[in-house]
Amino acid sequence: MSTLDHPPRLPVSADEQVAIVDALYRFGAGQDLRDRALFESAFAEHATLDFTAPAWRLGAAIPVFEGRQTIADTIFAAIGGLDTTHTVTNPRVTAFDGKHATLFALVEAQHLPRHDHSRHLLLKHIYTTELSRQGAQWQIERMQIDMVWFSGDPAVLFPKPG
Repeated sequence: MSTLDHPPRLPVSADEQVAIVDALYRFGAGQDLRDRALFESAFAEHATLDFTAPAWRLGAAIPVFEGRQTIADTIFAAIGGLDTTHTVTNPRVTAFDGKHATLFALVEAQHLPRHDHSRHLLLKHIYTTELSRQGAQWQIERMQIDMVWFSGDPAVLFPKPG
């Protein structure tokens, strides 16, 4: 299932830790700045992003997103009319072998309709992310998002039809 099912416990330098976490920062900042190139730089070409469980809790059924292009197309369509802010906290590299890493982090994501900030959806998630080194940069191979809690209106992110 994962390249790190039995993760090696090599030491991670501070520089390497920052470089690994930077992929998650690019993911969030790309959305917040509406910078698709920055967002896409966070993902490997054949990456997967699993937001199925949080979506279900918010009343939506979605598939696992497969491939950088699909991930970017889907996320940017969903946030096209929103202002977002993503805050990454408690990042921990939990596995590292020099070429692959697993990252745990808490991410808080605020979503507001661009022209109606009286409504919001605030999400707190646990991210478990598997990454690989691609040249000098780390990229996400697999992202699993699990919801801790939410507050606000799920229709901000998943509008009801009609």
